[in-house]
Amino acid sequence: MRKLVYYVASTIDGFIAGPAGETEFFPFEADLREFIRSRYPETLPTHVRPHVGIPDGTPNLAFDTLVMGRATLEPALQAGIARPYAHLRQYTFSRHLQKGSEVVDRDPVEFVRELKQQDGLDIWLCGGGDLAGQLLGEVDELVIKLSPVIAGQGIPLVRTGFDPIRFTLVSTTPLESGVVVLTYERSARLAKA
Repeated sequence: MRKLVYYVASTIDGFIAGPAGETEFFPFEADLREFIRSRYPETLPTHVRPHVGIPDGTPNLAFDTLVMGRATLEPALQAGIARPYAHLRQYTFSRHLQKGSEVVDRDPVEFVRELKQQDGLDIWLCGGGDLAGQLLGEVDELVIKLSPVIAGQGIPLVRTGFDPIRFTLVSTTPLESGVVVLTYERSARLAKA
């Protein structure tokens, strides 16, 4: 069965973007670009891939499908890009969005459970914090590119109620730029205190 993998950049204090969705403060230095090119090339937007040495037709290594919330897609739509990840099956959860990638206006948990039953590579939970909160019970793996930045406030890694879920650290990849890629697998739900 396919896994749902929340692959995301985060600040030390647990934010995936600034209060208005800002992300330009995250480091994207050569070592991180090379890590992404060699392990997760499909996580770079289609229009960016040629600029970082990923030619058209490069096979996807980890994911062939992505799910995201409307706010995650919004910056691309504002730039006139309806399908920022045209090399993936792309689904956006929204009750109001009419254009762009395939729009899903039903229960994200049910939809992702159906995707997991299909053949293919894993499913990338691209963002954001609200969708991650709704899908946290379905997340099988976390890949967090922990950046050496404190934001102070912004969009949290996960926005949900209190419902502890334990993950087990399975690998760490420290990069010279100070980014540490942490990979966790789901362990179990913890008892609520």
